Amino acid sequence: MTAESVTDDVFLDRLADRLDALPGVHAVTLGGSRAQGTHTAASDWDTAVYYRGSEGLFEPRHLRDVGWEGEVSEIGGWGGGVFNGGAWLSVDGRRVDVHYRDLDVVEHELREAEAGRFHWEPLMFHLAGIPSYLVVAELAVNRVLRGGMPRPDGYPAALRKAAPEVWWGRASITLDYAKGNNASLGARTEVLGAVASAAMQAGHAVLAARGEWVTNEKRLLERAGLREIDRVIGDPALGLEELVDRARELMARAVAEAQQA
Repeated sequence: MTAESVTDDVFLDRLADRLDALPGVHAVTLGGSRAQGTHTAASDWDTAVYYRGSEGLFEPRHLRDVGWEGEVSEIGGWGGGVFNGGAWLSVDGRRVDVHYRDLDVVEHELREAEAGRFHWEPLMFHLAGIPSYLVVAELAVNRVLRGGMPRPDGYPAALRKAAPEVWWGRASITLDYAKGNNASLGARTEVLGAVASAAMQAGHAVLAARGEWVTNEKRLLERAGLREIDRVIGDPALGLEELVDRARELMARAVAEAQQA
C-alpha cells in the first residue's frame, strides 16, 4: 500500500500514534477544517500536541528526529505566549501542522476565561492578533485523538460580557488613529491597513458577544456579518476620512446587534 493510497482515517490514526509517542506528550488533537468537517481534499491537517512545560519532558528535537520533511520550531519560536511554536511538515505527501500547547498555560487560560479575563498577543498572519482564550476555544472545538483534555463548560458568561467591550475598544481606537493621523496625510495604505485590522477586531467582538468560539481569522468577517467591509474599502468615490466613518458605522452596527441579541 502506497502513501497515496492510504485513507484519511488510516493516515490520521498513524499520525496520532506517532505524535502521542513523543516524550512528554499528554494528548493529541485535530483542529481546523478537518475537525469541523468543512475541509476539502486539499486542506492541511492541523494537529496539536499537549505537554506540561513544568515537567520539562517535551522537546522539539524529538519531533525533528522523526524525520518528516519540513520545519520544526523551538518552543517559543512563533513569538512565545499561548501560541508558542510548532512545525510545518509533509507527512506521506500530506501537509501537516503541529502546534505546541503547554497544558500548564492552557489550564491557566481556561481559568482566566471563566473569570472573564484574557490578554492580547500578536501572531504572524493575524491582522488583529489573538486573544489568550484562543487555546480555550481549541479545547471546545477541536477533536481529541489521543489522551484526555479539559473542556470548557460552554462559552463562559463572564468572558461573553467582557470580551466584546475590549475588542470593540481596540477597533474604535484603531479607527480613531486612522482618521486623525493617517487620513489627514493622504496615507491610503495606512488607512486601509488600519480599517482591515479594526474589522478583524470588531469581528472578535461580534463573535464573543454571541458566545461563539474563534480559533483563527479565517472566515471571521463572514461569521461576524462584516464582509461588506470589502465594498467600503474598494469604493473609489470615498475620501479617506469618509471611508473610516463608513467602516465604523458598519462595524458598530454589527457589534451592537450582537450584544442586543
